[in-house]
Amino acid sequence: MTATPFPDHGPIHAAPSRRMGSGRYFNQEFKVDTVKIALGQQAVSDRPDLMIATTLGSCVAACIHDPVRGIGGMNHFMLPDLPASELEGAGVAARYGSVAMERLINALLTAGAERRRLQVKLFGGGRVIESSYDIGGLNSRFALEYVRTEGLVLAGHDLGGGSARRLHYFPHSGRALRRLLRPEAAADTVIRERRFIAHASRTPGEGEVELFTSADPGGS
Repeated sequence: MTATPFPDHGPIHAAPSRRMGSGRYFNQEFKVDTVKIALGQQAVSDRPDLMIATTLGSCVAACIHDPVRGIGGMNHFMLPDLPASELEGAGVAARYGSVAMERLINALLTAGAERRRLQVKLFGGGRVIESSYDIGGLNSRFALEYVRTEGLVLAGHDLGGGSARRLHYFPHSGRALRRLLRPEAAADTVIRERRFIAHASRTPGEGEVELFTSADPGGS
């Protein structure tokens, strides 16, 4: 199931950054404005000078791109299916793949993308949480099956394994870079995922898709 079409560019080194509010900052390494998304969050942009970033353990992120329109987006979800008890919870619901995928695709279509052109890259699904079942594997299988069932183009995937990942995505071009993280660098991510699994039905979350267009200067 695991493929590695995207190269590992070595260890992460901290770099100074200019904070821009709401998880937005200027990335000194890539020299671009950056939107950092967390579990249950999504972002869409057509800006060539903007990057979307996230860190994944058992979670999966789908990067979806329309190469003609030059627009793309990323989501970040933890479990495949939405429990019936959360059908009314718009925020928490976005942490589930079935909702996160639908919302991201709808946001792209609203922004001008065409469904027939959408190309999907999938990342994450690592086995980083000690459990009787493989949560990352469940997420990976769900994501691959969703793409197949919906008739979307799977442009690449980097799923499974035993490491967390840091993902950098350029929505205008569809370029994606992933870096495997050492266990100590992924400790906070694993802790957050464990907490979510333990309190999934009681923890509030953000579920809106944030749109960053060419006219958006990136905040202040």
